[in-house]
Amino acid sequence: MKEHVLQAKKDVVAEILGKINQAQAMVLVEYRGLNVQEVTELRKRYREAGVEYKVYKNTMMDLAFKEAGIEDFCEHLAGPNGIAFGMQDAVAVAKVTQEFMKTHEKLIVKAGVVDGKTIDPAGVKALASLPSREVLIAQVLGGFNAPIQGFASVLNGTLSKLVYALDAVREKKEEEAA
Repeated sequence: MKEHVLQAKKDVVAEILGKINQAQAMVLVEYRGLNVQEVTELRKRYREAGVEYKVYKNTMMDLAFKEAGIEDFCEHLAGPNGIAFGMQDAVAVAKVTQEFMKTHEKLIVKAGVVDGKTIDPAGVKALASLPSREVLIAQVLGGFNAPIQGFASVLNGTLSKLVYALDAVREKKEEEAA
């Protein structure tokens, strides 16, 4: 019987460790004071943003984070915690959390992890203020496009001046011929 329980605990730790290794960012929240309906709404918002939200025993998370080498995160594991894993977008997990906190003051950010480094609640808030991945990509592509547009404008201006000069020469020759 004990072997079965021990194996189940090892499986949970392995599951958490797998999520830690796959996630681009994580946010640890204390959900004390939220009712079932509010937690369900939070889960729905996370799911819509491609974020996985789970509640694990603190001892299981402690073991997984220590095994992942993020030991300083473990000091935040007290009380009823939920953890959100941002798998596709590091910013999405923080954005959804901060948006939800605007209308639900009882949700508390305890810490976050980005690139294997623990960040404090202020760091999570700063992460939430960054543009989403799609916006950043659009900005980079726009930055690539701007020099091309400038080059095209310069060429267009040069060609226009050439056309005006040729037209002036044509007019002068017509006047001389007349």
